Amino acid sequence: MGVSLGNIVSKQEIELITLSGKRVAIDAHNNLYQYLTIIRDRMTGEPLKDSSGRVTSHLSGLLYRTSNLIEGGIKPIFVFDGRPPEFKKSTIEQRQRAKEEAREKWKEALARGEEAIKYAQATTKLTADMIEDSKKLLDAMGIPYLTAESEGEAQCAFMCIKKDVDFSASQDFDSLLFGSSYLVRNLSITGKRKIPNKDTYIDVKPELIGLNNVLSELEINRQQLVIIGLLVGTDYNDGIEQIGPKTALKLVKEHKTLEEILKHVEWKEDIDPETIFNFFLNPPVNENYNIEFKEPDKDAIIKFMVDEHDFSQERVEKVIEKLLSQKGKQSSLKGWLG
Repeated sequence: MGVSLGNIVSKQEIELITLSGKRVAIDAHNNLYQYLTIIRDRMTGEPLKDSSGRVTSHLSGLLYRTSNLIEGGIKPIFVFDGRPPEFKKSTIEQRQRAKEEAREKWKEALARGEEAIKYAQATTKLTADMIEDSKKLLDAMGIPYLTAESEGEAQCAFMCIKKDVDFSASQDFDSLLFGSSYLVRNLSITGKRKIPNKDTYIDVKPELIGLNNVLSELEINRQQLVIIGLLVGTDYNDGIEQIGPKTALKLVKEHKTLEEILKHVEWKEDIDPETIFNFFLNPPVNENYNIEFKEPDKDAIIKFMVDEHDFSQERVEKVIEKLLSQKGKQSSLKGWLG
């Protein structure tokens, strides 16, 4: 879910072409959740499934939308979550309870014959099998991926800081708290989006956010940005009651440090705020990774997507043509494989 900073962070709308030739570290779990949430029947909320009943919404998004990024000259590197910090346990349990409640509401809406997608989307779950299947598809497509030591967004930020990638990509703002130089939002959901409960669509474009720009505009430092996150709520704490981003920013400017701010708010969490604060500033990361782009394996893609998961061979072959044509645009493959 991430930290809610949208009200105070300025964002620049860009076109995908802006990212052509750039390496982008994508928060894989966040990305797959988007596909699992969005790619559903608009009325019943059922996800896409193959003939064996296995959910394939994530594979559909990963194949078709990632190929669009590649066609645009973007070089994606997917980063999967590693072991979550111990203090995230309560958040994970809380989310599971919320999903179970949403599942009951989903069933009730279906029984009443109502549009049930909003409840269905709230039940979205990314399983270990889905993650492994996603990695198999990425292997076949020749797209690199790695597993973080802990949080994927922290790893993306680390790679961006090291300049091994040009941007982090996620819907959440946590990447900024982890220190990512640049964050791209809406990377994989660009296009038309339906407004919930309305028969209205809006255009969604990628948004670029620069950390230095954010800090300069807000007149704070990164440590204070993390404090704002703690006050409004993160993946590890609920935040302080009745404090939103603007109030949090005001408190940070008045009191400067976490120690001083805690004298003026009531911290009700079981976890020590210093623990979360230090985790954002010094997260565990995987420093031994290798980014290698490979040629797409046509036979492997068809076998996995068409033979095993019942995707249209015609559509899959069009994607493969797209991947191969992009490869062909690069002189001696240096642009793609380099």
